[in-house]
Amino acid sequence: MFSRRTDLPLEANALTQRLAERRATGAQVLDLTESNPTRVGIPYHPDVVHALAREQCLVYAPEPFGLAAARAAVAAELSWPASQLLLTASTSEAYAYLFKLLCDPGDHVLVPAPSYPLLEHLARLESVVMDCYPLAYDGAWHIDLDAVRRATTKSTRAIVLVSPNNPTGNYLHQSELAALTELGLPLIADEVFASYPLLDVPTKASVLAAEGAVSFSLGGLSKLAALPQMKLGWIACNAPPEMLSPLLARLEIVADAFLSVATPVQLAVGDLLATRSVAHDAILKRTRANLTTLRDVLADTAATVLHVEGGWYATVRLPESQDDEAWALRFLEEDGVLVQPGYFFDFESGAYAVISLLTPEATLRDGAQRIAQRVG
Repeated sequence: MFSRRTDLPLEANALTQRLAERRATGAQVLDLTESNPTRVGIPYHPDVVHALAREQCLVYAPEPFGLAAARAAVAAELSWPASQLLLTASTSEAYAYLFKLLCDPGDHVLVPAPSYPLLEHLARLESVVMDCYPLAYDGAWHIDLDAVRRATTKSTRAIVLVSPNNPTGNYLHQSELAALTELGLPLIADEVFASYPLLDVPTKASVLAAEGAVSFSLGGLSKLAALPQMKLGWIACNAPPEMLSPLLARLEIVADAFLSVATPVQLAVGDLLATRSVAHDAILKRTRANLTTLRDVLADTAATVLHVEGGWYATVRLPESQDDEAWALRFLEEDGVLVQPGYFFDFESGAYAVISLLTPEATLRDGAQRIAQRVG
């Protein structure tokens, strides 16, 4: 009766079950996984609440790529031509549009590992096969370019990049971009965390800088303005001149079939971008401070905070005396601390915990101290 695309495990994993049981008893949980900026005490500009109060919201004037004024506002933010931008309701929808554009059912896309687990679901729902290429760690994370080349087949239709990656936090670097461009495949880069550097990275690159390649940069209000509830994302497109027009024409067919971006947020996006610095800068300050705290607290313990360049997350390498699920369950049950185990993000080996640097400072410090005492 149902499609194979939706034949996914429905049962909760062990950590989710134990968390629900603990919360049901009213026991304390120090949540070091929270990634929703609207729930962690981040300040917003007071004008944000008034941005949607426009009479024009009552008028429906659909445009497949988005209203001209909204696209112009995003284009100004990105310094990219509005004619090469289209608006979506989310980054997830942007992926879906691009998989429709580039892939037939059964085609393959390359996706980094470790990375955000949602990518697998998005590919599957579009009947696209996801092949993973590894990120390697040698004191810093980087793309294993030889592995990308080996993973590329005649069925590969695109390479997905996340810059900075979630959760490893490594940016796409200029040398990596040059090497990937040589493969001649379209490049899809999720750059939603790009404006949150945790340190100076002079060699980081946007996929839009790829010369002679078809490339797409994904972004949105969810991270840039810390407004996930506003549901506005975008795709910035680049391609050689002879390919740009047919590319945009086919994307317009896809976008016109859905017309999913709400009018109120399109009318408000200029104001939301103009006031975004209040929340954005508060997040940048917190994530940098929390990273310093995490490193300080875990220094001289058996846990190691891995090198990270940007984004909202930190990866902690744990002793391999047990796997990362066992560590996560132990932190929760014995210390009241919630972390995400590395296997959630397809870490291939070792024991890892992923911690959100968006966590309120006092909670993160308390949780990190308990982890430090547990690992010794």
